[in-house]
Amino acid sequence: MVPVDTRLRDALVAQFDFVGYLDEAHGPEHSLEVELPFVQRVVPQAKVLPLLNGQVSTEEEAAVWAWLWQQKGVYFVISSDLSHYHPYEEARQIDAETARLIEQGRWDALNGERACGFKGIQGLLKLAERHPLQIARLALVNSGDTAGPRDRVVGYGAWAIWEGMTQ
Repeated sequence: MVPVDTRLRDALVAQFDFVGYLDEAHGPEHSLEVELPFVQRVVPQAKVLPLLNGQVSTEEEAAVWAWLWQQKGVYFVISSDLSHYHPYEEARQIDAETARLIEQGRWDALNGERACGFKGIQGLLKLAERHPLQIARLALVNSGDTAGPRDRVVGYGAWAIWEGMTQ
């Protein structure tokens, strides 16, 4: 079990009037079950602050990321599928374009058709406009590359983002 950073959560809720705390909101969301084993393996002593975004603007999202960026010892894991249910080759093209947009910092060109979690990605890319963040693609695949049929696939990508001028 990975503990929630309640100190950080409470401070975040106090900082922004558009941020609230509702534990039940995470029930139907599957990204935690995907990401938590990774966090447990890489940083066993970590605490987490799971965030879901709803009807927030990109500016509000970026304000949250900027505030979190200023906190000591905070690292981000943003989880999102890419395209959904296209044939294999079509999905590869769509996801390659989405990857290019992410790598170019084109937060304004992202939408729910390209990535269901686009709001979180937009917020981080908008933060990158104000900070010297570097981005490198680690992987870009879809479910047809791994486990499933190729007639209706889901895209996945992974990027590392860090502050500074070199890798």
